[in-house]
Amino acid sequence: MINEIFNAWGNLDNWIVVAGILSAICCAIPGCFLLLRGMSMMGDAISHAVLPGLAVAFLLSGERASLTMFIGAAVVGVLTALFTQWISRFGNVDRGAAMGIVFTTLFALGLLMIVKAADHVDLDPGCVLYGAIELTPLDTIPFLGQTEIPRAVIVLSLVLIVNVSGLVLFYKELKLCSFDPGLATSMGIPANTIHFGLMTVVALTTVACFEIVGSIIVIAMLVVPAASAFLLTNRLLPMILFSCLFAALSSVFGHIGAISIPKLIGFESTITSGMMAVASGALFLTTWIYKLINRSLKTGSQITETKNGLNKKLNR
Repeated sequence: MINEIFNAWGNLDNWIVVAGILSAICCAIPGCFLLLRGMSMMGDAISHAVLPGLAVAFLLSGERASLTMFIGAAVVGVLTALFTQWISRFGNVDRGAAMGIVFTTLFALGLLMIVKAADHVDLDPGCVLYGAIELTPLDTIPFLGQTEIPRAVIVLSLVLIVNVSGLVLFYKELKLCSFDPGLATSMGIPANTIHFGLMTVVALTTVACFEIVGSIIVIAMLVVPAASAFLLTNRLLPMILFSCLFAALSSVFGHIGAISIPKLIGFESTITSGMMAVASGALFLTTWIYKLINRSLKTGSQITETKNGLNKKLNR
């Protein structure tokens, strides 16, 4: 098995790994704030609800890789957050139920429209669900007139720059609004504006990662690395850094696993995006076990110290 892993590592396609790392880190950054706000499933809602925007863009432009597609999906993603907020606030509906109402309705509508769009453009509905990261190296554009770089890598790099820039510029506001929106509002920070700004970032990130890892895997990248990081620390900045680390490792281990593990059970290979989610879950499980062991050791140490203290008092 070890030899298989090393052979897989030697045959890794660098651009696939780079695209996976970029997409995972792009999702991990806003995912931390969604987790802290108790809105992790908002990423689920947006990643599914953008389908109508994609389908409309396909029907209007006749192309998969177009600015129209990106704008259409991003607009619908932001509208998903707005509709969820409105239904929850004015309909007195639980926020989780509101998310379910919005994303299931838009997702079903999007699937119907994508089936229609698939008759007119080269669109595989399956790629919407699990992406096409293996095809990343085939779609390249000239860079500085000297080399060819995959279009997805450039797009994801720009999205990552936007996400990191937004984090640096609005770190204080995001932190305060995530932990105590009421206090943020009383201090003059527009909590609602920060909220919808975050939702816009989630929508843009989801759309950018859509073609690479698909809607289902985007959910895993938004939630699991942040949840793993939250097990290790209760401080925001270390949590974000740990989340990005787990996201990058998920991409690397996922691609290795997609190449090596199926061969061990008689198959040739599997999709990298799916194995990224599996690797992310494995990292979460490992972190959780470490947390349990560490907590048990601390508890045992505290019990021992307490017993020793009582014995000393009794001996006096």
